[in-house]
Amino acid sequence: MGATMPGEREPRVLFPWERRRGLRALFRRSRASQALEVLAGVTVVVLLCRRERSAADVRATRATITTAMNAVSAWRADHDRACPASLTDLVSGGYLRRVPRDAWGRPLRVVCPGRKDPRGFDVSSDGPDGDPGGADRVE
Repeated sequence: MGATMPGEREPRVLFPWERRRGLRALFRRSRASQALEVLAGVTVVVLLCRRERSAADVRATRATITTAMNAVSAWRADHDRACPASLTDLVSGGYLRRVPRDAWGRPLRVVCPGRKDPRGFDVSSDGPDGDPGGADRVE
């Protein structure tokens, strides 16, 4: 015990972090674990795409709201600070080409007097769920 023969390797204790990992170790993983990794990767990509699409819809709606606010401001300047009865008045008056709609296809809301500015007005969208005054409305 203790002496090794010539040509024999001396035994070593290997800890898991001391093992060498080569290309063969990569191919030793089970197919189930590889399938789960692919599925997890696809899930992450899909979730990120949905989140980006939702953010893009909100940005587009905010741009439409800004355009509608400018049109309402112009209407009020021309009509002695009176608010338009509806967005169709802005179209018929030539302030807008068509009734503005949010990214989800619903018309915007104009409220006079506004909640934020009692002497002004508010333009908002009902948001993705279409619930008036819902938690996901866009202002």
